[in-house]
Amino acid sequence: MAILRRYAADIAVTVAVLASSVAVSLGASAEPPRNAVLGWICAALACAALFLRRRYPLPVAIFTAACCAIYYPRTDPDGFVLLAFAFALYNNASTGRIRSAAVVAAASMGGVAIGETQAGAARQVDNFAFLLMAGWFIALIAVGAVTFYRREAERTKEAEAQRRAADERLRIARELHDALGHNLALINVQAGAALHGKDPAKSAEALATIKQTSKDALRELRATLGMLRQADTPSLARVAELAESAGAHGLTVRTEIDGTARDLPPDVEHAAFRVVQEALTNVARHAAANTVVVRIGYTHHDVSVQIDDDGRGGTAKPGNGIRGMTERAEALGGELTASAREDGGFRVRARLPLRVKK
Repeated sequence: MAILRRYAADIAVTVAVLASSVAVSLGASAEPPRNAVLGWICAALACAALFLRRRYPLPVAIFTAACCAIYYPRTDPDGFVLLAFAFALYNNASTGRIRSAAVVAAASMGGVAIGETQAGAARQVDNFAFLLMAGWFIALIAVGAVTFYRREAERTKEAEAQRRAADERLRIARELHDALGHNLALINVQAGAALHGKDPAKSAEALATIKQTSKDALRELRATLGMLRQADTPSLARVAELAESAGAHGLTVRTEIDGTARDLPPDVEHAAFRVVQEALTNVARHAAANTVVVRIGYTHHDVSVQIDDDGRGGTAKPGNGIRGMTERAEALGGELTASAREDGGFRVRARLPLRVKK
């Protein structure tokens, strides 16, 4: 059934052309048609070529035009074999080969004009029919071109929808990584302390911290899901919460503000918060630091966040954290650097343009 639906138009044209040819050849005319067998062969070949039109649109259009050139001067024309050429011409234009379709149509009309001029009084196409045929060819090419551009627009729209879906999946992955990774990393650190610690009091304190951190993780997850439902997004006003959370795990976090704090676009505010969150997570997990300084700088053109720690420093290890922060910054037209400081420790710095229209 699928094959029949795919080739329905081809089969319809084939049946119409062959049926018309047989009807003419077996008509009630007193004289038998000229070269009836040749006419049947031309009609059959032209229709059979249509089954290859998707793979070879231009050769099929040229071949059907050649069949018409053989058929009409040498047989008693019935006007239906032209359908095969018309269909091939439309197909050629609908696949984007509009210029080649116009060239084939113009060449065909030129051949008809030359043939009719040589035929003299025995011409088969008068001036009105000639103009009607030219208009028909132009209409076929125009409809084919419209079909092609409509398909291209639909493909472009579909590709854009797929790109947006991929971007949305990446955004959700970043949100879940940032929302859960920070707290789970801290839980992992405290769980190790509770498991291997010899002081029962410190172990109990670590377990209490795990409980509070897991509660924060659930709250952060709910906030992230709310954000994905177009709820309020995390903002730099919550940096104090991040500092308090990191402080519960032995880090001293100091926040400094350069410039005058101002309202930021939601996507910039969100990205800046996530950079700070991810940087503090990395410090807690890898840096073996005691102190972290979070510096937020505001200008009229951008906002910057800089996170400095006094840990072991070293070369940044490639991973989802730094890559995710970098992608967030670059998605907004900004930049992010992560490297060891000359005086020890590590620095993460992001600059995010505000993109405010003036």
